Amino acid sequence: MSRNRSLGAVAALSLSALALTACSAPAADASPDAAETEAASLTLYTSEPQEKIDELIAAFTEQHPEIDVEVFRAGTGDLTARIAAEEKAGDIGADLLLAADAPTFEDYAERDLLLEYESPEAASIQQDLIDPEHFYVGTRLLPTVIAINTNTIADAPTSWNDLTDPAYAGKIAMPNPDVSGAAAYNAAVWLDEPKLGLSWLEGLAANRPLIAESNGPVSQAVAEGSSPVGIVVDSLVRDLAAAGSPIEAVYPEEGVPFVSQPVGIFADTEQPEAAKLLVDFLISKQGQEIAVAQSYLPIRDDVQSPEGAPEISDIVLLNPELEKIRATQAAAVETFNSLFQ
Repeated sequence: MSRNRSLGAVAALSLSALALTACSAPAADASPDAAETEAASLTLYTSEPQEKIDELIAAFTEQHPEIDVEVFRAGTGDLTARIAAEEKAGDIGADLLLAADAPTFEDYAERDLLLEYESPEAASIQQDLIDPEHFYVGTRLLPTVIAINTNTIADAPTSWNDLTDPAYAGKIAMPNPDVSGAAAYNAAVWLDEPKLGLSWLEGLAANRPLIAESNGPVSQAVAEGSSPVGIVVDSLVRDLAAAGSPIEAVYPEEGVPFVSQPVGIFADTEQPEAAKLLVDFLISKQGQEIAVAQSYLPIRDDVQSPEGAPEISDIVLLNPELEKIRATQAAAVETFNSLFQ
């Protein structure tokens, strides 16, 4: 199958409006009626923080008590390694995957590992987050930003290039792309961006950033001040700021890379109807309201952004070609690792 196309021109989020597209799913793809769904058990692999996925699943099972969902949570890198081992053994242990980046799902779709499903809820979300062949769909927007500790940093950086200033030497934390899917994706996007590229990454590496295992430890390091500057997804900054931490997000002027936390159903699931209901829920208005309450940017225009978050139309989003990022991401991670050892 041909999978060549642009990465969700979410940035074409000229997003002055998250377009509602009037289209309906084919009858064969229609969401199963909950009343017709028999008792089922699903296994979900996800990189979502445990407390957040627990909240989502609790709301889903309240709506669908006939469906039991078991969650296996790990970083995207660990999840993809697990799936690769299970694929080789001939038995993927999950019914669904909810994790960081579209390139991973593109790879699985090319290998016929995903089930085609067009959710009826997809008509109401940002259309650039939907795989045109309906093997996966984005569930929220996760831009990567610069976070600062406001007790320590008086003159906040305004651009990615600012972080190469020797004044930030030993003060920056960022996630490990071998563990974080968003971080691996970011490495490829930064290297692809003309305003940044290899020279910028080399300049950043010269400031000896702390490489933490994932976005969570990065945000905590900024909040406590051990690393007063961080490169991290914006939702974690809002979480900590709401809890009273002296932390603030800066959206760099060159633009921000973002992922959409797609969800997809594995083709060999034994519970396709129940799995479809979970996909529907994640992108439904109720599911998106929960996402916003968890500090994420929503993908529906009938759901308001979190309090204090910028309008999506006010964020410059880096939007490279998906195929190019897929082709270069592994090499980008190798480059990152060689520079940041």
